[in-house]
Amino acid sequence: MSTLNADPAELARFNALAERWWDEDSEFRPLHRINPHRLDWIDALAGLRGKQVLDVGCGGGILAESMARRGARVDGIDMAAMPLRIARAHAERVGEANVAYADSSAEDWAQHHAGRYDVVTCMEMLEHVPDPAAVVAACARLARPGGWVFFSTINRNPLSYLVAIVGAERVLRLLPRGTHTYSRLIRPAELRGMATRAGLSLHEQRGLGYNPLTQRFRLHRFMGIGYLLAMRAGASA
Repeated sequence: MSTLNADPAELARFNALAERWWDEDSEFRPLHRINPHRLDWIDALAGLRGKQVLDVGCGGGILAESMARRGARVDGIDMAAMPLRIARAHAERVGEANVAYADSSAEDWAQHHAGRYDVVTCMEMLEHVPDPAAVVAACARLARPGGWVFFSTINRNPLSYLVAIVGAERVLRLLPRGTHTYSRLIRPAELRGMATRAGLSLHEQRGLGYNPLTQRFRLHRFMGIGYLLAMRAGASA
């Protein structure tokens, strides 16, 4: 049975923008600029070479393809058809054979691939679904015992509203207006709680910062706005 843990308006938005996914000067410029930082962090902790990896909510494949270039065997899943088409076309164009894409929710994928993956990533996706806890639980089921599960999302507080929504969408126009809904943002304690209930344990956490003067991102200790969690799956996950 298919699990539709998705907002049709969100899927429509990403489908409409899909053709520009790999344009580094488009609405996806922030994803291109944060990707080296999150990729290096994931690789440093999990060691991607030779690992079986799943990217949940892969979109047009920026992270999935970059992990494949690091030597991982990567599956990418998403529920938006047009970004998946772009991801497949780009991988074929650049000759990246170690990545494959499928139209699926995390919950559906977990029904047939539980315990398969050394590394599961779910980046910039949880704030776009109606039931993030269900996605977190599915990611935990997909990881093998002792495997890694990585999440990234945006904190919910007045500062994140000013920076991630007012600043990024309305002032700097780094993202299309309406990309994020404040009520769907997730506090770190909330996400850690979802992960703990799913059988995951916290290994490391980082904040994501942006300097509007240099237009550069970096990982640091402050988690008041964007943040990333590195979790480990237990023997019972």
